[in-house]
Amino acid sequence: MSKKKEKVVVNEVVVIETKQKGRPVDPSSVRQQRIKDLEFKREQGLLKRGRPVEESSARQIRIKELEFKRENGELKLGRPVNEDSARQKRLKELNEKRELGLLKRGRPKMEKGNDNEIAA
Repeated sequence: MSKKKEKVVVNEVVVIETKQKGRPVDPSSVRQQRIKDLEFKREQGLLKRGRPVEESSARQIRIKELEFKRENGELKLGRPVNEDSARQKRLKELNEKRELGLLKRGRPKMEKGNDNEIAA
C-alpha cells in the first residue's frame, strides 16, 4: 500500500499590518536630536569615535617609522638571525656542500662487511 501526497500550490499573498511596538518617539527630544546629528555626521564621514590620537607621542612616531620602513622593504619580520651561532655555521656549511653536490640526500647506506667475519 503506497500513500500518495498531492501537492497544492498557493499563489495568494497575505499582507499583515503590524503596529510599532513600544512607546511613541518624540522627534523633538534631546536624545532624538543627538541621534539624528550623529547619523548625519556618520553619513558625512565626520564622526570620530574613541580616544583622540596624539601625533607627537613617542608611540605614534615609532609607528610612522615602522610604516616607512615597511614601504621601503627595510623592515624584516621575526627574530633576527645570529650568523655567528653554531647552528647557522652548520647550516651554511651544509648549503655550501649542497651547492657543490657533495651532500648526499637521505639516510646513509649500511656498510656491508665480509660474510666471513663473525660478530662478537
